[in-house]
Amino acid sequence: METMTVEDYGKMDLYFTRHGKTEWNKELRFQGMTGDSPLLPSSYEEIKKLGNEIKHVPFKKIYSSTSLRARTTAQGLNDELLQPVEIVYTDDLRELGLGRLEGQLIMEMREQYEEQLENMRYNLAHYEPQVFEGERIESAIARISSVVKKAVTDGEGPYLFVGHGASLTAAIQHLSGKHLAELREMGGLNNNSLTILKTREPENQLPFEMILWNDDSFLR
Repeated sequence: METMTVEDYGKMDLYFTRHGKTEWNKELRFQGMTGDSPLLPSSYEEIKKLGNEIKHVPFKKIYSSTSLRARTTAQGLNDELLQPVEIVYTDDLRELGLGRLEGQLIMEMREQYEEQLENMRYNLAHYEPQVFEGERIESAIARISSVVKKAVTDGEGPYLFVGHGASLTAAIQHLSGKHLAELREMGGLNNNSLTILKTREPENQLPFEMILWNDDSFLR
């Protein structure tokens, strides 16, 4: 995929980013829907870099997860925009619910739930989270997709969506036309990366066109 310019970005419709890296990300702990931890000090500089990359985009609104790590990221990005906008906070953009895994060390949980966690990372068609009281991936995709499709229906955009690694990766790939078994083929979203989808006519008809995936070159 070709590198986009700032001028190109302004023509697109739907922008997505994952929140900044957190203390639990560094400690390799699961966060999930209700788990949360503060951003690392270095994340604030990366948020500024992402904000500078998209500062010329005339967003109509920003939609953000209500989790602290996403709210802080959304606010930081809005501060960098030349035209700051309203931020709409919604629980529907929260991370995939991970039940008893939330707050736990990833390596320790892999010893107990190796098959389920391998499927979560590589093949969501076989992901069965009930054993640790987690949320089904179909549920996360449905709630995130509903936010995106409602935003598209409500106005012309462009819009920025601030969410989380597992749930946002799956929802974006679903919106671009991928099936469950294909949702992780391109890997997961990096913190403060940029992904862009372009709507089709009529505007709420799926699949959307993927213009840019998980670009974080501007952070380096």
